[in-house]
Amino acid sequence: MESRVKGRIAIVTGATSGIGRASAIELAKLGANVIISGRRENRLAELKAEIEALGAKAYPLVMDVSKSADVKEKMASLPDEWKDIDFLVNNAGMAVGTEKVFESEMEDYDVVIDTNVKGLLYMIKAVVPQMVKRNSTGVVVNMGSVAGNIAYGGGAVYCGSKAAVRYITDGLRIDLMDTPIRVTCIEPGLVETEFSIIRFRGDADKAKAVYTGIDALTSEDIGAAVAYVCNLPENVQIPEMVLTPAHQADSINKHYEK
Repeated sequence: MESRVKGRIAIVTGATSGIGRASAIELAKLGANVIISGRRENRLAELKAEIEALGAKAYPLVMDVSKSADVKEKMASLPDEWKDIDFLVNNAGMAVGTEKVFESEMEDYDVVIDTNVKGLLYMIKAVVPQMVKRNSTGVVVNMGSVAGNIAYGGGAVYCGSKAAVRYITDGLRIDLMDTPIRVTCIEPGLVETEFSIIRFRGDADKAKAVYTGIDALTSEDIGAAVAYVCNLPENVQIPEMVLTPAHQADSINKHYEK
């Protein structure tokens, strides 16, 4: 496969696990040098070693995207050789709890909206202006979800946050249509990651039950999609990409084998 990202710089948020980790690895396989961002320093160190074993460069950036001051400080601290970012993968995101929206804790509202929506905006603000200034032919990939298209009970705040991601992505694409920068929203269905463990507050049995009886997508499936979008010819833009397991029709309708 021809690599159009080789030697160029990508940044992936939420890179310490799951889709973010897989996306960083898939981009590195194509020769991109990757700024890997997350909150767990030890995992970033492990990922850095794995990327370098592929022959690419990696720069670990311990950063909490939900905090605007941290994003400003850490992005400003990047060495000059890492500042010219061409590929922004806004992957960091989470869901907390399955309570009805009016029974959820305000703290849960905050952490989901601050990470999934405000964190995405903070990264757009930190990266996109310099892409525009350099007339970059890069790509912004925002990680949405099928939950942003059809809401379900017990997930109103998460679904709302991913709907916001979808429409922020659309608006950004319009704002950038007079530039060479392309903008994509990737919307996965069931992907077996640490996501459900966090949602169920560490209950591994409940998390496992989400994926039992269905051949869920893997982090690598979505990471490959991210790399594919970034590696497209410069005249090709995919505004929206929805990926589900074969037995999932949308965020609600799924078929589980018994």
